[in-house]
Amino acid sequence: MKLYKMSDDTNIKECLKDLEVTPEGAKILCKKSKYYLIYIKDLRAPAANILKQDALSIGADLAVPKNSVTCQDPLVDAVLIANENHINQLAKKEKIQPFGLKELASRLPEFLHHKKDKTQIMGVLNANHDSFNANSRFSDYDAQMRIETMMAEGADIIDIGGLSSRPGSTPISDEAEWERIKNIVDIIEKNKFYDQVLFSLDSYSPLCLRYALDRGFSIINDITALENDEVAKIASAYDATVVLMHKRGTPKQMQDNPQYDNVILDVDAFFDERVQKARAFGVQKIVLDVGIGFGKTLEHNLSLLQHHEHFLHFGYPLLIGASRKSMINAISTSEVAERLPGTLAIHLEAVRKGASIVRAHDVKEHQQALRVQDAILEAQ
Repeated sequence: MKLYKMSDDTNIKECLKDLEVTPEGAKILCKKSKYYLIYIKDLRAPAANILKQDALSIGADLAVPKNSVTCQDPLVDAVLIANENHINQLAKKEKIQPFGLKELASRLPEFLHHKKDKTQIMGVLNANHDSFNANSRFSDYDAQMRIETMMAEGADIIDIGGLSSRPGSTPISDEAEWERIKNIVDIIEKNKFYDQVLFSLDSYSPLCLRYALDRGFSIINDITALENDEVAKIASAYDATVVLMHKRGTPKQMQDNPQYDNVILDVDAFFDERVQKARAFGVQKIVLDVGIGFGKTLEHNLSLLQHHEHFLHFGYPLLIGASRKSMINAISTSEVAERLPGTLAIHLEAVRKGASIVRAHDVKEHQQALRVQDAILEAQ
């Protein structure tokens, strides 16, 4: 007899197929094989005790503070440890329980069965003179060549930006931003490049967005997440896809000691509010971006990457945009031009954790890295 430890990432479905387990048996075993860790904040103490007993009764468990049994504190945090079968059973059991457990029962299934879309690469082209990555800045003259290069390298989307949002940057007028992007947008329309890839405008300017959407663009990459009602109206009128990005504060001061009670839950609450606003204005196509580096410390960024899969519960694609950002320098001292390896490490992990759109300056390198990762994941 010989044994070996299988990876936690093993594709159990394929493994059971190779073992010639019956389809019915494989379906049951697959649901038992993956365990979920679900953090529950501000659970009423009596509810924690009920949920603990119900979890234990079906083979799951609930990690709770040592004094929760005495209800010394009215609210406690807890971690549910359960597989898919357990979660479905608890969702039924807690429907009849008091102390807020009915709401918990309705939300538990949100964290199951999230199918990730095929990964797309969003290439970056900046039409400004102050973006943090000098190599992403292009004038009218060489913008067309860069667009053609990115398309040949495998970009699915190209994101044009006329306004820098790097930490410490200051906003410019809509008219000044329009002057920066106008000729590039015209080049895209003239050559009908939008027939080959999708085009996104990194802007929250109604003037610029209307101009681009009238000329073949289909995505609004809004770092303010529809803060301006006029942008929401434009998105709805053009049936555009909107990227809702989380940030704390303005680019001018967003990195001045950013603080969160719980960065995952705070970003989640923000998305919940902005998704509701988008829907209220009739916006149907939504992408979520946790906003790496936008009002966040290194620890915040790392936590968002570690728990990136959480945000799939909204049911929308996730975009990751950490290309050559300063968090890499905080981990391994490097100039912007030297941060490609760190960028790839972050983006590949984010894709493994649910991201399906990668916003990157280096399209060719990402295309190769993602293909290799896909092959590895498919073999598991």
